[in-house]
Amino acid sequence: MSKFTHPMYHIFLTYISIFALLFSACNSPQTGSETPVLEEGIWRAELNVQGQMLPFTFELSQTDSSNYSVQLINGEERLLIDEVELEGDSLTIPMNFFDTQISAVVKKGKLEGHFIKNYAEDYRLPFSAQQGENYRFAKEDTENYQDFGGKWEVQFADDSIISVGIFKQNGSRVQGSFLTATGDYRFLEGNVEGSTMKLSAFDGEHAFLFEARMQEDNSLKGDFWSGKSYHTEWTAKPNAEAELPDANKLTYLKEGYDQLSFSFPDLEGKSVSLSDEKYQNKVVIVQLFGTWCPNCMDETKFLADWYRQHQEEPVVIIGLAYEQKDDFDYASSRVKKMIEKLDVGYDFLIAGTSDKEEAAKTLPMLNRVMSFPTTIFIDKKGEVRNIHTGFSGPGTGVYYERFVEDFNILMDKLLKEETDA
Repeated sequence: MSKFTHPMYHIFLTYISIFALLFSACNSPQTGSETPVLEEGIWRAELNVQGQMLPFTFELSQTDSSNYSVQLINGEERLLIDEVELEGDSLTIPMNFFDTQISAVVKKGKLEGHFIKNYAEDYRLPFSAQQGENYRFAKEDTENYQDFGGKWEVQFADDSIISVGIFKQNGSRVQGSFLTATGDYRFLEGNVEGSTMKLSAFDGEHAFLFEARMQEDNSLKGDFWSGKSYHTEWTAKPNAEAELPDANKLTYLKEGYDQLSFSFPDLEGKSVSLSDEKYQNKVVIVQLFGTWCPNCMDETKFLADWYRQHQEEPVVIIGLAYEQKDDFDYASSRVKKMIEKLDVGYDFLIAGTSDKEEAAKTLPMLNRVMSFPTTIFIDKKGEVRNIHTGFSGPGTGVYYERFVEDFNILMDKLLKEETDA
């Protein structure tokens, strides 16, 4: 009998095969234990906002072997986040100077987790994302859609002041914004399907979702959801002449006042007053803002750039920070982070909290604090020459250009007056 046909030989081969399989099983990586790969490129995300799905897109890039960056995409806007942290299958995206973050588990081509506001108690919105998807609400352009483009006179149910909607529609895709007396809703992006328009924006702090339904008389009825709990209804009618109330007349000095005065701590705790020598015989811009406020960050970017070009002139800017917590160390740390991220070269003081009624108490010469931001212009003599409520940012197009033009005209005038003095 050949040794290759002997029964003991086959038993031997069987044991060798079993041993080889066991050895392979012990030394081969298991699919379930592998660290998922975080794919670069475009991702489509959704936040669950009060039971409504709010979509946005972002682009993920690997900056080196262990670090990543994200660009949030809203219409024409790109917001860079450069401190993305990946540890195992846990991804953390801290939203720059906003005290918020996305925390998610990395799966194959997917992310699942939450959008979290660290400063707010129990503020978590479910978050998910799919790699490679690049659309807002509708995956493909629809052929059946109505036209929402143009200018609209808007009435939000909880606001007595008229707002303005501006939308540009290309096929079934829409971009635009809403302008209100206290600011704008920044870069909105969405789609039209039939007689319904949906728009959304996520900027790292605010999550906005708008829906509008065209009526038979060409008016609109809609809903607006923001974040965890805010919801209101709104209506609109087409009006090419729709305008906001004059932003330079909403906030003003009370009767008997012609000057602003205050004393607040700087970022190191040292008391600073508007009457300090540093601010005498100069044009002074006082900015009421908060690092939690995207409109304020839009204005801060503008002011920082303007100041870089004019800081050799007799002008100073003071940012009065009204933050989410009544805690000096917390507020100071948020402002310092914002200064670093935006490369801001002007002064900042910690003035109070974001509650508007409490903020008004810190500046009792004002009729009210209606909006963050609010910008106060003071001439060389210390007299208040103008107070501008709110800010129409880059997402408002021509309205932003109009603000920049008016700002430069006023500042040129105030600086010239000081030169001639």
